[in-house]
Amino acid sequence: MELSPTVVALLVLAALAAGFVDAVVGGGGLIQLPALLIGLPGASVVQIAATNKLASFCGTSISAATYFRRMRPDPRTFLPLMLAAFVGSFGGALVASLMPRSAFDPIILVALVLVGSYVWFKPSVGSLTQLRFSGGKHVSAVLMTGIAVGFYDGAIGPGTGSFFVFALVGLLGYDFLQASAKAKLANWATNLAALVVFVPQGAVIWHLALMMAAANIIGGYAGARVAMARGARFVRIFFLVVVTALVVRLGGGVLGLW
Repeated sequence: MELSPTVVALLVLAALAAGFVDAVVGGGGLIQLPALLIGLPGASVVQIAATNKLASFCGTSISAATYFRRMRPDPRTFLPLMLAAFVGSFGGALVASLMPRSAFDPIILVALVLVGSYVWFKPSVGSLTQLRFSGGKHVSAVLMTGIAVGFYDGAIGPGTGSFFVFALVGLLGYDFLQASAKAKLANWATNLAALVVFVPQGAVIWHLALMMAAANIIGGYAGARVAMARGARFVRIFFLVVVTALVVRLGGGVLGLW
C-alpha cells in the first residue's frame, strides 16, 4: 500500500498523541483508530484494526511496565482482569474480521460521543479507593469487566482504556491512578490477544505499523510519567478537544456532509 509522506507523518503524529493520552486517561484509540480510518480510506477493516493494535501494543507495553514498577497494583485484581480481557479480546478480534467497513465508522462515532460525554460531565473521577465488593463478588465483577471490555476492544477498539478505567472506578471503586495502572495491564492483554488473531491473517501494514509503534512507545512512556507526577487534569482538556474534532470529522462523513 503506497502512502504519501504527509499521510505517514500525520499518522505517526496521531500515534504519538494517542500513546500519551492513552497512558494518562485511556482512550488513545479514539485518536489513533479514527486517524487510520481517515488516512487509509482504501484499507479493509481488519488491516486498520491490525495496524492499530500493533502500534497500541508497543505503546501499552511501555506504559504498563512503567505503571507496574511505580504503582505495584494488586495482583488479585489485575491478574484475573488480564486473563478475562485476553479471552474477551480474542473473541472480539474474530468478530472484527467479519465486520464490513460500512459498519465501522458509525460504531466508532457512538463510542467517541459516549466517552467524550462522560469525560465532559465527570471532570473528577475516582479521587479515593473505596472498594464496593470483596472476595468472590470482587473477582466476579473483575472477570465480567475484563470479558466485556476485552470483547469490545478486540472487535472495535477505541476508548478501551477509558472504559476499563471507568469500570474500575465506577463499578469496583478504585481511585483514578490505581484504576489507570490496572487498565494499562488489561489493555496490554487485549492488544496481545487481538494480535494473535490478526498477525497470522497477514493483516498488519507493517511499514506503517512499526513507525506508529515507535511513536506510540514514546508517547506512552511520557504519558505514564506525567500521569504519576501531575495527574490528568491538563490532559483532559486536550482529550476533549481531540474527541470533539474527531466526532465532527467522522460524524460529517457518516451523514454524508463531506
